[in-house]
Amino acid sequence: MTAAALQRGETGEAVRDLQRRLAALGFDAPPDEPGEFGPSTEAAVRAFQQQRGLVVDGLCGPQTWAALVESGFSLGDRTLYFRQPMLRGDDVTELQRQLNSLGFDAGREDGIFGAESGTAVLNFQRNIGMKADAIVGPDTVEALERIRPVQPGPSRALVREAEHLRAARASVVGSRIAIDPGHGPDDPGNVGPSGTSETEITLLLASDLADALARLGAIPSILRAADETPSPSDRARAANELDAVICISLHLNAGGPSEQGSTCSYFGAEDTYSPAGQRLAELIQDELTSRVGLVDGRTHRLTISLLRETRMPAVQVQPAFVTHPDEERLLNDPGSRARMAEAIALGIGAFFATPEAATDDVHASTT
Repeated sequence: MTAAALQRGETGEAVRDLQRRLAALGFDAPPDEPGEFGPSTEAAVRAFQQQRGLVVDGLCGPQTWAALVESGFSLGDRTLYFRQPMLRGDDVTELQRQLNSLGFDAGREDGIFGAESGTAVLNFQRNIGMKADAIVGPDTVEALERIRPVQPGPSRALVREAEHLRAARASVVGSRIAIDPGHGPDDPGNVGPSGTSETEITLLLASDLADALARLGAIPSILRAADETPSPSDRARAANELDAVICISLHLNAGGPSEQGSTCSYFGAEDTYSPAGQRLAELIQDELTSRVGLVDGRTHRLTISLLRETRMPAVQVQPAFVTHPDEERLLNDPGSRARMAEAIALGIGAFFATPEAATDDVHASTT
């Protein structure tokens, strides 16, 4: 699979492979012919993206393809262990879920076999008297199947993240905030009716946000320059290497000419989510809608790479629709754009001041 997205109208073996993988997961593409990317294949891609918490655009780009590959793994299909690059897949997610349910802290249930997952496997093996090698082979899978939690309980990862949030600093002052201006010159993103480019606006908005955060006493760091187009994983890696306490990814919404409003997204799938990310997204969304007067497009769960691979609470903020003529004008107006940045910064400030809310939400959902 190349970096270019498969889309409607394309034909060939890559499309045939896509259709086979979708069908194996229950997303059939008939009446499209095998190897022809027609409306039914696009609908199947959209349904898969919706289920997996991906951006729903009907295109099979790198992130959708990676999710399709990961969906094909069940626990026991292959040997799992910590390595670089890290193993990813639904089998890893299931392993993390089972270990967390049994009280062995495997970290966030994100389907990435990292150091925390390896340590949890090692501790599980030691606890039941197995050879402790942190390798998940048939014997370890069989042992996990035998030892089930007595009853479903809250994920240890969720409770741990919420408790960590409660203990976090109560001020934005001195906190390093990573700011990711979405897209780049090699991937300009969406374009407004008068030609406004998403990649240009996100960079301008990132600069405004950095200024607003600096006024609050934070230490902002912008993750890309105007001539750079880092991959989503590279952006997440940069935020992790900065040891940032929060990561804000800036994008713009796009749709029909009547669609408008602000949305914020955080890491989450059907069975797991980031409590801190959810709280941060809600607070930023509240500020954007109340202070700037933007239509409330609500908060959403996504599993995109930047939200999944960052170690700190991370959100994707889409403050407006570049395809809506009125909102495009707002985005191009320096004063309006500064107000959006100020609202995002104030939402971040509120997040530091009210960490206990996320903790309370997690405990409430598990009682």
